[in-house]
Amino acid sequence: MRQPGPGGRPGTIPPVPGRPATLLGEFAASALCALLFALITWQVLVQGPLLSWDARLSAALVRTVPDAVTETLSDLGNVPVALPVLLLAALYAARRGNRRGAAAAVVAIALVPALVVPLKEWTARPGPLEPWAAGYFPSGHTATAFVAYAGAALLLRPYAGRVWPAAAALVLTGGTAVGLVLRGFHWPLDVLASLLMCAPLLLAVRRSCRSTRRSSG
Repeated sequence: MRQPGPGGRPGTIPPVPGRPATLLGEFAASALCALLFALITWQVLVQGPLLSWDARLSAALVRTVPDAVTETLSDLGNVPVALPVLLLAALYAARRGNRRGAAAAVVAIALVPALVVPLKEWTARPGPLEPWAAGYFPSGHTATAFVAYAGAALLLRPYAGRVWPAAAALVLTGGTAVGLVLRGFHWPLDVLASLLMCAPLLLAVRRSCRSTRRSSG
């Protein structure tokens, strides 16, 4: 039965649609990312056939662009570069009332090394240009860039619109990932795995920001 709205105007038909479907979609997306990440990690551990495709793709891409360019792009994933961007966005969002979203973004970036470091030690994957070294999977620079820049975009979206923060996050994260692969600092699967690993963290940040807007409303 339709409930009357303010002033006697027709309201919505309870329950209000949208929220359960959104939560279900986010859960499904997180589960899919986790499944794909587990598949790639398993292939790395057992030296599966997926690594042959990864090696061929890397060989075709490495150093096809001058090192000066790709190293600059790779540096976008350095903690001293990416972390201040997220912290400034979190501070701004908190001052504007989105303390829950700001806290979720800070927790997400803090979880990055807690996830990446043990995985690097466990998988001990050698690098494309340094086969004697180990600890390349997953890419910490990609994870840092993705959570920092996309997290900042989610926090700034209510104040700067959806387009520009999202576009900036895409360019900065994509530039980091491309630079790492083209320079030979990481295999393509290292980068892809980091994106899959961090996607659920960012979905949690998005959910926190959305719940803050509902509370404010």
